[in-house]
Amino acid sequence: MLRQRILPAAIIALSGAVIGSFLMMLYASTHFVAVTGPPHDPPAAAAAPLSTGGGSDQERIVSAVKRVKPSVVAIDVSVNGKQYIPVDPIMQQFFGQQGPGVLQPYSAKDSGSGFVYGTQGYIVTNAHVVRPIPGAQITSITIVFPNGEKAPAKLVAANVGADLALLKVTDGHHLPASLALADSDKLEQGQWAIAIGEPYELQQSVTVGVVSAFDRSEPIQTESGQSITFKGLLQTSAPINFGNSGGPLIDMNGNVIGVNQSTLGGRAQGIGFAIPSNTVKRVVDQMIAHPGITQPPAEAFMGVELQSVSSGFRNQTNYHGQGGVAVIQVVSGSPADSAGIQPGDVILKLNGKAFNDGAALSTAIGKLKPGDHVSVEFWSGGTKRLAQVTLGAKPDLGQAPDQQPPDQQQPDQQP
Repeated sequence: MLRQRILPAAIIALSGAVIGSFLMMLYASTHFVAVTGPPHDPPAAAAAPLSTGGGSDQERIVSAVKRVKPSVVAIDVSVNGKQYIPVDPIMQQFFGQQGPGVLQPYSAKDSGSGFVYGTQGYIVTNAHVVRPIPGAQITSITIVFPNGEKAPAKLVAANVGADLALLKVTDGHHLPASLALADSDKLEQGQWAIAIGEPYELQQSVTVGVVSAFDRSEPIQTESGQSITFKGLLQTSAPINFGNSGGPLIDMNGNVIGVNQSTLGGRAQGIGFAIPSNTVKRVVDQMIAHPGITQPPAEAFMGVELQSVSSGFRNQTNYHGQGGVAVIQVVSGSPADSAGIQPGDVILKLNGKAFNDGAALSTAIGKLKPGDHVSVEFWSGGTKRLAQVTLGAKPDLGQAPDQQPPDQQQPDQQP
């Protein structure tokens, strides 16, 4: 009797549960569809948008280039004169050694870049763009504007040691707006750097990189063959090619952070150098106040060609010591020659400091001045020796023996 009462009740309860579940599902499908399901999934969490300072980096670079391009010019230079050609080119490598040679007619055209500076019609460029080799003279300088117009210009001033020059248009041509100089002391490693110029006469080319490093010192060979060490350079990965020299290196605001100068050459890519804007401002202001040609101070000269000690050098000289720098060649009549230093010797110390790298020793000598007295400890033929050497002034490789230097052009004359 109890089983007969429980079984119908269980069946009724089970049926009620099934019907209740079905009704609940039906209710949910009609009442919750508005807040769930694929079209209404809760939004995924997202990072806060980055501040772009008024646009993306690409947009800011494009804007900066458009702003600056009208004030970047090409510089065409015509040169005529005579060039000293050594009969034996190998002799020219011996740090100023001048062998027999001849003077030959010299004519060439060169090009570079520059930009408008100030309100008095000045154009800034590199000195090496507008300074010919000794014995030659510039017959004309032509400024080519972005719109294709051309105007004659004259050389107002040049600081060869800083590799900066100042030109001025001579026909009253209306110049585009002056470019503003940034504070190069506030630059940060890794920030964008944009080079604008005329590489290989390709008008208004733009390359982009970053500020790679600061305060670099690089020996740059001039048109005369003389090497000048420029200090405090700005290093950039923005490609700088022949013809870019003198053009501006700018930031994303369109302000000049440097003047493009040189590249490391075939040894590496993406390593270029520019003169920092603070140096540009200081030197250019000096040139405006004192027009003319400023030559770099004379470099110290010992008269030796150096290289690191190699196994081949050891075999040929029987040098078995540690460290030192090999002397490969000695200029006749040089301070080293007068001190008894010969090819095949090994310089061990300069003023008590040991060296084992030729470049490092050359740099140390280059930091000294003509007339300085130095103590040189060297190995020669199995014997250590000590010599007192009075450094001389480095000769100008572009100057023929006994040839008088050409007269300097006055700033108010045709250069």
